[in-house]
Amino acid sequence: MSPGGVDRRAFLRHAAAGLGLLVAAQPARAMQTLQKRLLALPARDTPFITPNEQFYNVQYSGPQAVDVATWALTISGHLTRPLRLRYEEILKRPAIERMVTLQCIDNEVAGELISNAVWKGVSLRTLLEEAGARPDAVDVVFHGADLYSDGITFDRAMNYEVFLAYEMNGKTLPVRNGYPLRAVVPGVYGIKNVKWLTKIELVAHDNLGYWQQKGWTDDGHIKVSSRIDAPGPYNTQRGETTFRGIAFGGYNGIRAVDLSFDGGKKWQAAKLDATPSRYSWVLWRYRWKPPGAGAYPVAVRATNGLGETQTDFIARAFPDGTSGLHTIVTFVEMS
Repeated sequence: MSPGGVDRRAFLRHAAAGLGLLVAAQPARAMQTLQKRLLALPARDTPFITPNEQFYNVQYSGPQAVDVATWALTISGHLTRPLRLRYEEILKRPAIERMVTLQCIDNEVAGELISNAVWKGVSLRTLLEEAGARPDAVDVVFHGADLYSDGITFDRAMNYEVFLAYEMNGKTLPVRNGYPLRAVVPGVYGIKNVKWLTKIELVAHDNLGYWQQKGWTDDGHIKVSSRIDAPGPYNTQRGETTFRGIAFGGYNGIRAVDLSFDGGKKWQAAKLDATPSRYSWVLWRYRWKPPGAGAYPVAVRATNGLGETQTDFIARAFPDGTSGLHTIVTFVEMS
């Protein structure tokens, strides 16, 4: 029962019947009223840097409580000088700091499983060179304390600014985000950014991690995406309004964001806010003056730094991430 004593199923049944009568009597007007009132979700207020406690969190298992007093990172496998590094030793090494957006491969179009942070840690390439990595290595495999593992190619590890982070937004890496050490791999989905690292292993073969053994992508390349954060879906406007949102190009940054108000026939360029990192999402905005009253489908698309434009092909997450254009409906009432 609901707090007011009305059974939820009964309420929905009566509500549906009432809406059915309304739609039957005045279908076009009723549907628009229904959309406006029931689907008018609020706008999102997305900060450029995601606070640690709001950073999206998806994991193979629950957060791992790691005791740094006994913890160490081992680097072994297809190399000549295996390493074993304690937490204090890692903190004393030359540090790098990068702003990197991470995104879950299961994130829906315009979903919430994407966040942006400033990470601090040590270069993976430097560690592999010190360990005498053999040039014919194929994959670098990350192992976590939760027994989860995934890997990247040796080429990506050496040439794409991959690093191991121990700080997040100026603070010690939170447990839920991988303390004491996690992989940060710009441009690939979160499944390959392994948390609670205990071991890094070089192998001379193509390694299949936990999700790859279940048929998911081994490449993990992030697709170009964009999202309309404001105004919310099925909103009503009575004059000029500002549309805003985010766009993300993975490793290659964002070159342009465009909006369409006519089903994709014409596209208008949005303004992009400056970003200090090619690996982060970009905030965009567009001031729109409606030509008249009516319902307008508003779609957004992004183009990355290589000139690759976001596809309108609708794909589910399996096996290599979702795709499609985010579209909302704006109702305009002229005074």
